[in-house]
Amino acid sequence: MFLYGDKLKEVFLKAKKERFGIIASNVVFDCAVRGVIQGYEVQKSDGLLQMSSGAVKYAAGFTKDMNVGAELISSMIKILANQHKNSGVGLHIDHATPNYFDFLVYCIENKLVSSVMIDASHEPFEENIRISAEVVKIAHKNNVLVEGEIGYIKGTEDEIVSDTELYTRPDEALEYVQKTNVDLFAASVGTNHGVTKGSKVVLKLDLIKEIDELLISKNVETGIVLHGASGLTAEQQQKAIQNGVVKINKDTRYQMEIAAAVQNYWEKEKNSIVRPNDISVDNYMPDKKRFDPRKWIVKGEDAMQNAVEELVIITGSANNSILI
Repeated sequence: MFLYGDKLKEVFLKAKKERFGIIASNVVFDCAVRGVIQGYEVQKSDGLLQMSSGAVKYAAGFTKDMNVGAELISSMIKILANQHKNSGVGLHIDHATPNYFDFLVYCIENKLVSSVMIDASHEPFEENIRISAEVVKIAHKNNVLVEGEIGYIKGTEDEIVSDTELYTRPDEALEYVQKTNVDLFAASVGTNHGVTKGSKVVLKLDLIKEIDELLISKNVETGIVLHGASGLTAEQQQKAIQNGVVKINKDTRYQMEIAAAVQNYWEKEKNSIVRPNDISVDNYMPDKKRFDPRKWIVKGEDAMQNAVEELVIITGSANNSILI
């Protein structure tokens, strides 16, 4: 089932109360959408699919019309999700910077999404608050949740690039949440966007706990989001959840899973479309049963589903859908 803002809020409230994490999965291709949604459904877990600015531009084709791309991805997710009854999924806009303000408004007012992220973290602090609060005002009027961020997360994720890392200060986190009324808050605590290994990431898990406890003490408890989490170990993710994280973003992990699955297929089935050197041109015949895209694309789809199932088990959201 597709979830709008009010139902998605229930998902995060349940996750925070019971201390489990919701996996948020970046998608663009239909095979990825199917794989992710099926993974949530099999494990009876609620989840969130995410589209970035780069994803919607890609989806629109050579026009790169972001509105068209968002409509395509949103429609695809709603149609596929509404087949299922044991899990709920929402659609989130990931890392929309202030230059995409009009795009955010379009998606919000046309009911394409369940939640949005306004990432004004590279703006001066007061300007970040002003922009975020403006998005919150529009979104809440339209039953859409908002995620905001302060601090910098090092690395590259789609169009977001940062060569430096700036940890989130608890006092600024409190001021930001109080003045913006965001529903979710992305904290910079040591993770990296892109390809990383959890064993080499120095997570400030105590910083997550410090921020969470401060927000709770001031009666502005908010779901904390962990970005750049694809390289983290199961233990690191579980500890982050115990300390207050309710949403964990995944993107690079899926890209690697799809690439590995498709590569493995073609290493075995290369001769279905490429003539081996020991066979003459006259004697070689391509094998449609093996080079049909449905034969190898599904390998990536299955890999996505398996990854989602593994992740929701790790984060504890399996068998915790609000729909069961």
